[in-house]
Amino acid sequence: MKKITLMLLMLISLTFNAFAEDEELEEYAYYGFEPDIVTNYISTGKKLGFVRLSVELMVKEQDDLLRLEHHDPLLRSAIVEILGNQTEDKVKSMTGREEIRRECYDTLNRLLEAETGRPLVVNLLFTKYLYD
Repeated sequence: MKKITLMLLMLISLTFNAFAEDEELEEYAYYGFEPDIVTNYISTGKKLGFVRLSVELMVKEQDDLLRLEHHDPLLRSAIVEILGNQTEDKVKSMTGREEIRRECYDTLNRLLEAETGRPLVVNLLFTKYLYD
């Protein structure tokens, strides 16, 4: 009985060590656009609608942060253009927000691949999303 318990403890510790090693290999970094992105969207009626975003880009390597900083104006412009073409309903709905996030992610990676030779963004996060 003691041997079985000992073997189970060893197996569990090896499993946890394997997970810990995997986590140590993955070192992600985040690039945030400063200041927040503020732009109009297509609104119904006479009132202008606007959206304010804080966007964080997740990358695998620290060196990629310098590349993102270098291409910041291009990436910011692409996000502003995407948001400016959205309808009020899409901006204000949860599913629409996810579609916008996904479109921004795809567009930024396509632009970065054209500029740097590879897509750099692992994930794109909206950390602040305000609209009126």
